[in-house]
Amino acid sequence: MRSIGEMARDSGLGVSALRFYDRAGVLVPDRVDPVSGYRWYAPGQVGEARLLARLRRAGMPLADVRLVLAGWAGADTALVRRLLEAHLRRLEQGLSDARTEFSTLGALLDLRENPMTAPRTDVVVRLSVPAPELAAALDAVRFAAGTDPELPMLGGILFDVESDALRLVATDRYRMAVARTAADGHGGPRVQVTVPLALADATRALLDGEEHARLTLDGDRVTLEAGDRQTSGRRLGHDFPDYRRLVRLPAGRRALVDVPAFREAVRTGPVRAGEGGGRDEAARDVSVLEVSEDGSVSLAGDGAGGRDLVAVNRAFLLDALAAGGRDRLILEVGTPTAPLAVRRPDDEHTFSLLMPVRLED
Repeated sequence: MRSIGEMARDSGLGVSALRFYDRAGVLVPDRVDPVSGYRWYAPGQVGEARLLARLRRAGMPLADVRLVLAGWAGADTALVRRLLEAHLRRLEQGLSDARTEFSTLGALLDLRENPMTAPRTDVVVRLSVPAPELAAALDAVRFAAGTDPELPMLGGILFDVESDALRLVATDRYRMAVARTAADGHGGPRVQVTVPLALADATRALLDGEEHARLTLDGDRVTLEAGDRQTSGRRLGHDFPDYRRLVRLPAGRRALVDVPAFREAVRTGPVRAGEGGGRDEAARDVSVLEVSEDGSVSLAGDGAGGRDLVAVNRAFLLDALAAGGRDRLILEVGTPTAPLAVRRPDDEHTFSLLMPVRLED
């Protein structure tokens, strides 16, 4: 038998935590001295206490901890796995929500420190944009736009006007695409509006000529004129995330790929399941890439493992390769937890980022 002090030492749980879990009925001592009230634990309870310490460090709710311990004691591994996976999804969602909030707080701090550099939405902006360049920029980012009704701020394409350039940005959290086109006629403050997807698609439909298009941002209205045709609509009433923070990535290893051949290899190559068995959209049909020291990239099979692998959703990768608009593109791979970048060799301002997927094994 182990005293409560010995149990604390062997399990990693503090004495106060052991007392709490005793009162909660989660880890009840094998014997309690009826006179002194001193707790004694059986040797077989050490394993349960160590498991409880791990769940405690992972922040699992007490109700789920009870079920995990019950499933563990009864060898119900399916129940334990489901509970662990559900908690991990909650943690990942919480981290995503925290990143969004911190990004907003960072933008507010930037505004407090540099109020003159904050983007404006209350000025009238009139731009002249080459129609083919704007069409290409829309094509390069459209695939990454979000459609989740619970995230309305991502349900459009950001038009970011700064000096003589117009940047277009789209993201659905799992992927992000950025493109840039020249723009004349605006020399004022930075202006940002988020254009709904329906209006962005209507805009793209007008850009079938070689002439310049005229883009007007007037309060809540966004208007595009191309020749004698025009489309107009309201911008989204939500702030777009600060994409500039999300694209500041450390340099990784680069591989130049022949896009038609590589797309076919990805389309027909091996796929694996991401964490959670592919229940999350981004974790379904995952392609695992390996970039060697000589700069070549290949698809890794089921048996592959190691730090030089990065896993991404296959459909997202195929979309990014198509949106790249080149016969040759650069894949930039950092750590397995860093986004995969798909870049153009001749245009540093247009690129896509694909969030990595954690593999089951």
